[in-house]
Amino acid sequence: MNKFVKRYLIDALGGMAQGLFASLLVGTIIKTLGQVLLKLNVNPVFQFLVDAGNFATDAHVVGAAMAIAIGHSLKSPGLVLFSLAAVGSAANTLGGAGGPFAVLIIAIIAAELGNLVSKKTKVDILVTPIVTILSGAILAVLTAKWIGLAASSIGKVIMWATNLHPFVMGIIVSVIVGIVLTLPISSAAICHALGLVGLAGGAAVAGCSANMIGFAVMSFRENKWGGLVSQGLGTSMLQMPNIVKNPKIWLPVILSSAITGPISTCVFKMQMNGAAVSSGMGTCGFVGQIGVITGWYSPVEGAVAQGATAITPGLWDWLGLILICFILPGILTWLFGLFFRKIGWIKDGDLKLEA
Repeated sequence: MNKFVKRYLIDALGGMAQGLFASLLVGTIIKTLGQVLLKLNVNPVFQFLVDAGNFATDAHVVGAAMAIAIGHSLKSPGLVLFSLAAVGSAANTLGGAGGPFAVLIIAIIAAELGNLVSKKTKVDILVTPIVTILSGAILAVLTAKWIGLAASSIGKVIMWATNLHPFVMGIIVSVIVGIVLTLPISSAAICHALGLVGLAGGAAVAGCSANMIGFAVMSFRENKWGGLVSQGLGTSMLQMPNIVKNPKIWLPVILSSAITGPISTCVFKMQMNGAAVSSGMGTCGFVGQIGVITGWYSPVEGAVAQGATAITPGLWDWLGLILICFILPGILTWLFGLFFRKIGWIKDGDLKLEA
């Protein structure tokens, strides 16, 4: 069971997230940059940025990138990897709004089947691609639509519930997605598979930021500036070994996310209308914040379907983004951390990162 979880829920999801970053996420940033610059100055170079972004965010390209990345995470040989491009393209296209989840399941199965026959015959160059592509294509035709519908339906329910009960769902989404971010599971891949945008996406950003900034600030006395950067701009996953030793060190961060989540949904009404993958990124490379900003100027298709429109952000929007993602998580977690240190639940050295 442990091997299954690591291979398919940790490694494969992590690979899927990398495929998303290298296509949809970066493509969206490039395209939005080009669109903003075009408004300021008509220049063919800026139009090229938009075109380049469109190439990278095409559903076929994104699907292929995810499938290849999943195959790579499963250590598939070259012929299987190259064949997964067609599988991912088919699964993502036929899966519709929930295509990424279809890619995850179908690419794993096709990759494993390809792995089984790889280098087992003298005509490997024919057998391996045929098995990988045909198995993946058959699965995509038969199941991608239904897998995609299931995934997108779950995402829609979460977003509907968040809009209906922003306070309660702000807490739930923020805490859960923040926890997933710190666990060795890809919160970014999950958020994208569910198409988590809007208020729910904003709450997810709040939770992820609370984990990253929170751990970075709370552990400053142990890890100094190196720990501040590696956790605040890298990943809070670095604390997992310490969490296993003393789970109580997670409480200040979780409590902070439970506060910033509803502040995001109820007070500032911060929405993630950029690429859904950004909802699960927090402050990692500022991807979560870039996603919110790009969503202001150019909402993605999934967000538009939920009623989002382009806006010109005001002071309130920028203030909310800064407070929710940076200032509040740092202050709240620091205060909670002091309390838990005082009562002895957290001791000096509990948050020390391994060298």
